Amino acid sequence: MAPGITEMLIVGFAIGLTGALAPGPTLVAAINSTLKSGWRAGPLVTLGHAIAEIFMIVFVLTGLYVFLDEYSLLIVLTGGIALIVFGVLTVMDSKNVSVNLSGSSETAKNPVTAGIVTSASNPYFWIWWFTVGSALLLTAVSGGVIVFLAFIIGHWAADLGWFTLVSTGVHRGRFLLKQREYRILLTACGIFLIGFGIYFLISGMNL
Repeated sequence: MAPGITEMLIVGFAIGLTGALAPGPTLVAAINSTLKSGWRAGPLVTLGHAIAEIFMIVFVLTGLYVFLDEYSLLIVLTGGIALIVFGVLTVMDSKNVSVNLSGSSETAKNPVTAGIVTSASNPYFWIWWFTVGSALLLTAVSGGVIVFLAFIIGHWAADLGWFTLVSTGVHRGRFLLKQREYRILLTACGIFLIGFGIYFLISGMNL
């Protein structure tokens, strides 16, 4: 059964938000670039991150789409298991996670470049796209161009919203979420990943 437009838009946003919330080099890039470039650094870092993802999307579609019909069950099962694993890790990490507002002197000065470099150099980025990302992407493609675009728009909207929120907060001299609220939000995202992973596996059984 092909996914719907609204379904993939919501899934794209929720999954994208989970990835964006996770502390990592791209978040550091947004924070550090904000200290130098102001609140616009968030959207610019997101643009760089999106550019890196475009290459991954093209790679996944050109390298894996031809195997969609033959290996659809394997793709869905792999993606579902990966979602559950990432969800469990997210919940576990959320207990001690913190946001460092001091930035990093190693981040590239240009926010767009920083978004590209920190994304491409992050092992999590590659692992995610070769497991969860590829499975969700190919599922979206099976629903047609509009469904595929809905997934991508939702995914990037989450990145843009979160990194803009971070850069705006840092620019004003404070992080908009308290540590406890941030951890609760990250835990909720982890639980969503686990739940959607289970749903993904159940859906795969019906292929």
